[in-house]
Amino acid sequence: MYTFQSRIRYSEVGTDGKLTLNSLLDYFQDCSTFHSEDIGLGVDYLKERNMAWLLSSWQIVVERYPNLCENVIIGTSPYEFKAFMGYRNFLMQTESGERLAYANSIWSLMDMKKMIPAKPPKEMVEGYVLSEKLPMDYAPRKITIPEGGIQNEAVQVGVHNLDTNGHMNNGQHVRMAMQYIPKNFHITQMRAEYKKQALLGDVIIPVVSIDEQETLYTVVLGAESGTPYSIVEFTGKKET
Repeated sequence: MYTFQSRIRYSEVGTDGKLTLNSLLDYFQDCSTFHSEDIGLGVDYLKERNMAWLLSSWQIVVERYPNLCENVIIGTSPYEFKAFMGYRNFLMQTESGERLAYANSIWSLMDMKKMIPAKPPKEMVEGYVLSEKLPMDYAPRKITIPEGGIQNEAVQVGVHNLDTNGHMNNGQHVRMAMQYIPKNFHITQMRAEYKKQALLGDVIIPVVSIDEQETLYTVVLGAESGTPYSIVEFTGKKET
């Protein structure tokens, strides 16, 4: 497993002094970027070949959010290639080995000029050394959209939402979706399914559904046509 060490910064915590889910997602995303860059398969390598890894889904499970200034180790390991799909686990733990959070992710390698799936070249398959799958309860990639739901005010994609691929970054989808769940909702699992790229100027219509127990919030970030850009699901409970 590829790893790097960090210390939880003030800019990464919420009002409770603990790492936010958004910052945890950033750590995982940065970890995969560091890994790719360090083995010569990073942003420049992909741009030269008109390729990009686009995220298809996230499943992040949180056992404990680390505290401000706590030292952590972040790790990632790819575990399978299947045609144009890549599968990657993530882990955040303490220096003593306590598992704080872990994740599964599914990626699609795309030819960005033709906008079609691309099979990983030989050097990419050889560069990403595969590991055993992380032990966890793997959820399906697809998320069920509940019937009904409350439609919220439209949001336009801005420059600050974009990444190096020129589309709304996967973490920005989660940030946007989190605006529609209660501030006192303690998230223990987040799942996200990405359906369509959101580009600069696109208008997003958020539709929010809540289960009867108020332990599951589903946020559909959709186009004006009704087609989802992404579906984000939060599991947890309200804290008093």
